[in-house]
Amino acid sequence: MQVRPATLDDIQAISALMRTRIRRWQRWRDDGRVEDVPYNDLTLYERWLHGGAWMSTETGAIWLSHLCRGAGTALVLLDDDENIIGYTEAYNSNEMAPLGKHVYIHEIVTQDDTARDFLMQYWIDQRQKAGRITVSFANYDSEQHAYYERYGFKPLLTLYSIQVSAQQGQGFYRTSEHLDADPKQIRELTMPIGCTTSARHQWETLWPSHWDAVPQIVAQETHRLLFSAAAQDAYVLYQRHLYDPRGATVYCWSHKSVSSQLMVALKDWAHREGYRTLYLTGDAKLAKLAAGDDIGSPQTVIYARDA
Repeated sequence: MQVRPATLDDIQAISALMRTRIRRWQRWRDDGRVEDVPYNDLTLYERWLHGGAWMSTETGAIWLSHLCRGAGTALVLLDDDENIIGYTEAYNSNEMAPLGKHVYIHEIVTQDDTARDFLMQYWIDQRQKAGRITVSFANYDSEQHAYYERYGFKPLLTLYSIQVSAQQGQGFYRTSEHLDADPKQIRELTMPIGCTTSARHQWETLWPSHWDAVPQIVAQETHRLLFSAAAQDAYVLYQRHLYDPRGATVYCWSHKSVSSQLMVALKDWAHREGYRTLYLTGDAKLAKLAAGDDIGSPQTVIYARDA
C-alpha cells in the first residue's frame, strides 16, 4: 500500500468511499415524515444533509479544490493495483494552549481495518514534523476511545453542548461584517466557542463562502462578524440553526477564553437580530459561564498524541 496526494481525478472514488458510511438515504416529505429514497433521486442539498461535501462528486470537487489550495491535506491510500482503498484529511493548526501547534486528523475512511491502521500509522510517523497530532469524536463512543488509546493518544479536552437564551444586555461593544477568510488571521488564536475539531478545520469549513451555488445552504443565514467587547476582539460566526429558525449556532475565534462581557455582547447582538436561542460548544469553563453549574455530560472529546 502507498499514500499519495488526492487529485480531482480521484473525486468519484473518494466520494463513493465516503458514502459507504451512510446506511440509508432519506428525505423529508411535505407532511414532515421521513422516507427512504434511492441516492440518485436526491438533490445535491439532500445528499449534503447526510454528511457534507463528500456526499456528491460535485460538492466534493469544490471541497478538494479548496484543500489543494492550501486549506488542508488530502491523501488517498492505494492498494498494490493502485485502486483507492482509503482517504484521509488533515489540517495544520497553530492555537493557544492547550492544543498548541498540531495536525488535526479529520478523516480516515477506508475499505477495511487494515487500511485504517496503515493510515493511522502514517500520521503517527509524521508526528516529528507536527509535534502533536489530534483527533476528535463523540465522547460516548467507547470503540473510538479504545482505538486511539491503543495508538498512544490521550484525552486533552472534553467539550459540552450548551443552549442559552439570546437576550438584551448592558454593555458596550462594536461589531462589523468581516468577510475576509484568510486563515492567517486566526494564527495562534483559540476557539473558545464552537470547537469540535480544530480552529483551522472549522475556519476553513465555515468562514469562506464555498456553497453560494447551493440555494438551500445560502438560505441557512450566516453572519460573519468581528466583535470587540471590553478589550477582547473575536471573529464570530452565527449560523441559523437548521431545525430551529429562531436559533443560531455560534462559533468564535479569539486570543483568550470568552469573557463575561463578550458573552453578554454575543447574546445581545443575537437578540437584536431576532434570534432567541444560541447553541454553543465549549469546555467546562464556558459551560459554567453560559449555563451555570447544570452543564450535563461532555459530548465531544479531543485526543492528542505528542512526538
